[in-house]
Amino acid sequence: MIFAEPDYPNIVLSFEYRGFIIQIDESLYEGQILYAAWADYAYGCAVAVPFAPTRRLAVREARRWVDRRISLNRGSSV
Repeated sequence: MIFAEPDYPNIVLSFEYRGFIIQIDESLYEGQILYAAWADYAYGCAVAVPFAPTRRLAVREARRWVDRRISLNRGSSV
């Protein structure tokens, strides 16, 4: 059985935004640098941005993800 090379996170930037800890991961795929964003919060973590071509875009989309998440939770009856 052949296993693929594991992809360990390479966190290049981490910051707090509206109670979430955003971590930007940088990966190399077929010679191209790609970014992803993880969002850690009180109840777990999620991949907020699975792919972004630039670090700046990963940060912007992660902030939008958090804003949408907070907005959806305000409208729920929980």
